[in-house]
Amino acid sequence: MKPLTEWSADALAEIGLEQADGKLRIAIAPDSNIYSMTVGRYLGPADRDRRAISIEEPDGAMSHYTFAEVDAAATALAARLRALGCGRGDYVGLHCGMRPETAIAHMAICKIGAVAVTLSQLYGPDTLAHALNDCRAEVLLTTEAGWAPLRGQAQDLFPHLKHVLVSSSLGPEEDLSSVLRSPPPADFEPELTGADDPALLMYTSGSTGMPKGILHGHRVLAAYRPSINLFFNLSLRDEDAVFWSPSDWAWVGGLLDMLFPAWLAGRQVVTSEARFKADWAFAFMARHKVTHTFLAPSAIRRLAQTADPHRDHDLSMRVICTGGEALAAEILEWAENSLRVVCNEFYGLTEVNHLIGNCARIYPRRAGSMGLAYPGHKVLLVDQDGQAVAPGEIGEIVTTDDAPTRYLGYLNNPDKEAELRLGPYMRTHDLAVRDDDGYFWYKGRSDDLIKSSGFRIGPAEIEECLIAHPAVAEAAVIGKPDKERGAIVKAFIRLARDYAAQPGLEKELTEHVRNRLAPYKAPREIAFVDSFEMTSSGKINRKALRAAEAG
Repeated sequence: MKPLTEWSADALAEIGLEQADGKLRIAIAPDSNIYSMTVGRYLGPADRDRRAISIEEPDGAMSHYTFAEVDAAATALAARLRALGCGRGDYVGLHCGMRPETAIAHMAICKIGAVAVTLSQLYGPDTLAHALNDCRAEVLLTTEAGWAPLRGQAQDLFPHLKHVLVSSSLGPEEDLSSVLRSPPPADFEPELTGADDPALLMYTSGSTGMPKGILHGHRVLAAYRPSINLFFNLSLRDEDAVFWSPSDWAWVGGLLDMLFPAWLAGRQVVTSEARFKADWAFAFMARHKVTHTFLAPSAIRRLAQTADPHRDHDLSMRVICTGGEALAAEILEWAENSLRVVCNEFYGLTEVNHLIGNCARIYPRRAGSMGLAYPGHKVLLVDQDGQAVAPGEIGEIVTTDDAPTRYLGYLNNPDKEAELRLGPYMRTHDLAVRDDDGYFWYKGRSDDLIKSSGFRIGPAEIEECLIAHPAVAEAAVIGKPDKERGAIVKAFIRLARDYAAQPGLEKELTEHVRNRLAPYKAPREIAFVDSFEMTSSGKINRKALRAAEAG
């Protein structure tokens, strides 16, 4: 296929690009709105009865929703939220997991101009309380499974909550399922906000402190549109396209790289709350004729343990997009030759995403490479002083401050943004090399952030959690290199007086973090130490710990 610079204006517009003065840029209309770009586009006679989303329940039963049914349920919920006092700019906690309720609720929240606070059901009570209290959300939408463990301590954990709507509620809370089934008011008038108004609040871990609230405007989906089309290999609108991802919809991968893209194209999403396992995933994809998916590299690695997946499964898989960590060359080879799919890797941060990536239909991929800078983005490699480095030299990946996929800012944290500034650039703290042809090659992190199985994990919150245990006097957490996951969480612990490294203590500490924060944040290894090497400023020398593990 010819390069994008030779495409017609209409063809470029179809994937969200425009050309001016020989340069490609991303087209973002001032009235861009996530609802209008997705479900709102597909309510005409030709599309309203298309299947929008389906869920396979644990017993195998299926539930289906058309675009018209999603819209009706979203209007009913929007009207109820408005009656509860929610409106433009208000934060609504969304804790319903990978279920249709989540997708419908996003549309409802858009309809009243509110902001969806995306909350994973993997969060333990401390992480959930941090997020809800940080944004002072007064309304939470959740499920019985997600709320039952919290019901008895809710008043203490969430002092700002006024209303909790629970899907299939077994308690005193209002039943979310009943709201979604109720007839939508005929006189409901939506309030759709514009491109630069906030739409999503996502909590993501940094290298210091508790997770930070990252605000994205409605513009984010318009800004992602070209790169979404590219990493799905220009096949988003295939008539038989069926989308699925095991990645949590509370984060960018499952929500902005799969769910919303599918609805951007007017295509079906299938989902399940089943735990991801390779055999189950192959069978699920075969049953539902899944063609397009977002998979973290760690998930692809698990699938790749099956040498010949087509021998036992009638697969329709066509395209995998992947990101969150580097994809090994041998895994790409398996995906292409054994799974027989196109696998396009892309790169970015929650704060500023889709900077670099691949599109096999337009330009060749190079095994082990991150790809080329995506159109509409200026991506550079610089040294510690912000000066550009030559091809072949390691530098930090940076982009311009006006990057189209840029977030609106951090919530309640005006100083945090300074950590992403390097002169005129937004920094990523990721290191890479660029070759003479413009391909980028990932070389690692420049800070303490741990990237494990596609998750961004901040060590500070794990250390804080560990120190809250009476057996722990000091703790240091690092990412230990791991072939399967990219890195694993490893904790070094100096025990408190009167405690010894007895059998069972390691498991107890791991479960402490698992239950209070999240399973993916729990240490996979724990080492007990008598003392720590300290820096000149009196801090634990994590650099020395990382160097020892890397060695």
